[in-house]
Amino acid sequence: MQLTYINDTKTCEINEKDNVTYITFQKLSQYSEDLMHGFSTRLGGISKNHLGSMNLSFTRGDERENVLENHRRFANALEYDETQLVFSNQVHLTNFHKVTKEDCGKGITRESDILEIDGLVTDEPGIPLITFYADCVPLFFYDPMKKVIAMAHSGWKGTVERIGAKMISYMKEEYHSNPKDIVCAIAPSICQKCYEVSEDVALRFLDVFGDKYGDELLYKKENGKYQLNLHKACEITLLEAGITKEHLDITDICTCCNPEFLFSHRASNGMRGNLAGVMMLKE
Repeated sequence: MQLTYINDTKTCEINEKDNVTYITFQKLSQYSEDLMHGFSTRLGGISKNHLGSMNLSFTRGDERENVLENHRRFANALEYDETQLVFSNQVHLTNFHKVTKEDCGKGITRESDILEIDGLVTDEPGIPLITFYADCVPLFFYDPMKKVIAMAHSGWKGTVERIGAKMISYMKEEYHSNPKDIVCAIAPSICQKCYEVSEDVALRFLDVFGDKYGDELLYKKENGKYQLNLHKACEITLLEAGITKEHLDITDICTCCNPEFLFSHRASNGMRGNLAGVMMLKE
């Protein structure tokens, strides 16, 4: 499949195992002895039609058995136990949950009580964290010194609230992480040329990020709408929070530009499944 790339950085690595295609990041892959991570694509599952084929969400109208089989296949490819996954419901807030062994299975084998949460964090090995996407920005965090992982779901609301910086602060407070040690990845999500927003959203970003970054984040169209660069906003947030450039991978793949490869809410007018990002500390 021929992909459309945002730029020539090629930070994403396309992998395939047992017909399951998934994405990893070069900077996180350097720690593969201690860390499992991956981001799903549409390829390798059994779901049908607009959910085809690797839909990993139970909330998109798919048959439960299809979703469970997709999880089994994705977990087999990345080598983790899908029955131990920990879900949250992702409501575009900036609340986080410290995950423990007691949470394992919540969302997949039993009902989850992890509500109004858009970020998951743990320092316990053997717990796969999962978050879901179809244009919003997935943020991956790994502190190799303190052995802490985290994931954050950053839609435009989370991005303008600087969820990435808040996650770094949380890791500092709860685990004594040093931002300079944390390795981050901004995973596949919608690019600027595909992401049109209204003036009120644009003004909120200008208010938060200021004129210093205005030209990098936004440009105005003739119809009065704006094109918003969520990737750049997340990059700015992470760097200002203390992440170093050499520890940051920024996606080069847009969900909306590649609708046959990745689920995109905008490209499909809402007729889609969900992608997922997964991280786990190895035991």
